[in-house]
Amino acid sequence: MTVESADFRMPSLGADMESGTVTEWLVKAGDQIRKGDVIAVIDTDKALIEVESFHTGTVESLLVEPGRRVPVGTPLAVITGAGPTTVPSVPPQAPPVTPPRRRERPKPSAKPRETTPAPARAPVASPLVRHLAERRGLDLALVRGTGPGGRVTRADVENAELVSRVTASPLARRLAAELGVDLSGLHGTGHTGAIRAQDVREAAARSGTGRPRAEPEPVVAMPAAGVERPRATQESGLEQRQDAMRRAIARAMAKSKREIPHYYLSTTVDANAMLGWLRARNRDLPVARRLLPAVLLLKATARAAAEVPRLNGFWIDDAFVASDAVHLGVAISLKGGGLIAPALHHAAVRDLDDLMAALKDLAARARTGRLRGSEMTEATITVTNLGDQGVESVQGVIYPPQVALVGFGKILERPWAVDGLLGVRPVVTVTLAADHRATDGYTGGRFLALIERLLNEPETL
Repeated sequence: MTVESADFRMPSLGADMESGTVTEWLVKAGDQIRKGDVIAVIDTDKALIEVESFHTGTVESLLVEPGRRVPVGTPLAVITGAGPTTVPSVPPQAPPVTPPRRRERPKPSAKPRETTPAPARAPVASPLVRHLAERRGLDLALVRGTGPGGRVTRADVENAELVSRVTASPLARRLAAELGVDLSGLHGTGHTGAIRAQDVREAAARSGTGRPRAEPEPVVAMPAAGVERPRATQESGLEQRQDAMRRAIARAMAKSKREIPHYYLSTTVDANAMLGWLRARNRDLPVARRLLPAVLLLKATARAAAEVPRLNGFWIDDAFVASDAVHLGVAISLKGGGLIAPALHHAAVRDLDDLMAALKDLAARARTGRLRGSEMTEATITVTNLGDQGVESVQGVIYPPQVALVGFGKILERPWAVDGLLGVRPVVTVTLAADHRATDGYTGGRFLALIERLLNEPETL
């Protein structure tokens, strides 16, 4: 009997990605894996991404050593028992999508099991410590508590923030938390000095807090192909990464403006009903459970995209392909500079509490390099919100192969007439950048009108 095998190839994690670096393998030859298992950490020009397997089977061999930069489509590993389906030699720029079988209806109580992780046991910490961790974008589940009974203290949070500034792979951070290793005192052997899992294991073995692996991972001393040797200082390495990110963004945005015939629409929405409902809802809740205005803007956009599906999908091979679900790309600024827009899956059918928790989780993981490959490739429409920067309106650039981008500005108090009477009301400017090949101004106007109606009826969200 012939055993089928398939190549696991360098995936395309965005329209602006041409190559990537295998930072760390999370499997070895002989390991049994299932489709969807995270098997490698890939360093793109924007972030460290945990990449899932496309197949179920056995890892026969790893073809690319950690630290090597290779083009998109390069075979990285061979998986046996994977069946006849193989990954195409040159992955498409867009994620695989299927035409909608039914229109997505808002179901506030529905929570898709396939994308909502099972709740983990909450770490022991005081409300003050939880608030401090939330403000600093830290996941308490990854902070090692040194207080009585494993309680996370303020000092633990502050130390974790210092550690988060250290360049390390996601697996290395998890191992450090489990083994009690201080990353700030380690010298990394990975690409550009990054701390790898083996560095943590060796440090744990030296201190007696853990056992080293019997077979250490190979240390790659040579720089990745096509990448300049880093300078001695950490600052120069950060500058090089920021430059690479800006070049990647420039390529994608130049492609977008060159190939996509944009049209732009905007409307100003009275935010009084939305903010009043939000104040009443948050009044008696602890800080950790309160909703931010941004989550209502996101939910209204997702609901509108479900009702106007011509704006929710991809332009592929000179044709529009609608998505059967709304995976909302959310533009997130990174600590070291730059921008990334991972997806909130099934945003239209999540309730507001679930969407708020998912947004916090996504932002925290985006800034600590723990995103999944599916979150980087499956966004069907993107939202950018620059209100916290004082921007009144945003005229965005569509991220190909998507066909629309929604922008929200700052909520401002402005003179506003209601029923013939002039007063001062909070308002927000909503903009739409859309692909004229897929839609026209009438469709875009209907979409913005629907967002306005939903924001004026926040109790329906």
